[in-house]
Amino acid sequence: MKEILRNEFINFSLIFTGIFSAAMGIHGFLDASNFIDGGVMGISMLVAKSTKLPLSLLILLTNFPFLIIAYRIMGKAFAVRSVIAIIGLSLVLALVHFPAITSDKILIAIFGGFFIGTGIGLTIRGSAVLDGTEIAALLISKKSTLFRVGDIILIFNISLFLSAIYLLGVESALYSILTYMSAAKTLDFVIHGLEEYTAVTIISGKATTVREEIISQLGRGVTIFKGTGGLSGRDQEILYCVVTKLEIGSLKKLVREIDKDSFVTFHSLLDAEGGVIKKKALH
Repeated sequence: MKEILRNEFINFSLIFTGIFSAAMGIHGFLDASNFIDGGVMGISMLVAKSTKLPLSLLILLTNFPFLIIAYRIMGKAFAVRSVIAIIGLSLVLALVHFPAITSDKILIAIFGGFFIGTGIGLTIRGSAVLDGTEIAALLISKKSTLFRVGDIILIFNISLFLSAIYLLGVESALYSILTYMSAAKTLDFVIHGLEEYTAVTIISGKATTVREEIISQLGRGVTIFKGTGGLSGRDQEILYCVVTKLEIGSLKKLVREIDKDSFVTFHSLLDAEGGVIKKKALH
């Protein structure tokens, strides 16, 4: 129980910090401009700047469908944390004042993206999301063999920035692309450069239990290698599986709860095909 409470305290500390970082990027930088970010958050910002509706309300409305999807494909705990994160961001945007930091357009674009990317990245590390884009992309990629998650996000953002050209003007759209690039690079940095898929190798004295829980809780396939301990000389099973970056926190928690002495390594993958890459339905 103490370990569970400790993990959740860490998760919510990361989420809390992420909320204020993202709010700083929005209010401290992008509010003073006509720039937007990418993804679902970018849609909210584009609509807010075009209609004068409150951004805090729009973030709730645009992310709500993706929270339902998160519950279906990521589980109850992930969805609950994401609901809290998005409601928290909405409340901070509505109630907390952040002074405008600069009027320089380049600095606004770069540092607005930096703080938003940091916020989203910290929230992902806390096993939640502030932006539902990747959840939607994961769902679509499960249903289609034509598009990968990265392809879907790219198409989504191209459409968004083309709309920004029409609604905000060419210059604002170009600066918005710079904002998005800054946010994307910062996001990758915050989550240690993890790519779309991550290969995981697990060495544990309780490999059978770990394997069964990965399959039942995460719906991921697991490959078993036969190995020999370098120091002990004993035969042992080595587990290998591939997960998305949104599942890394859940996988770490699962393994540590079963065997806190396990040895786990993560390897970034540019792409992966075949096997049980797409998540299996859980019953």
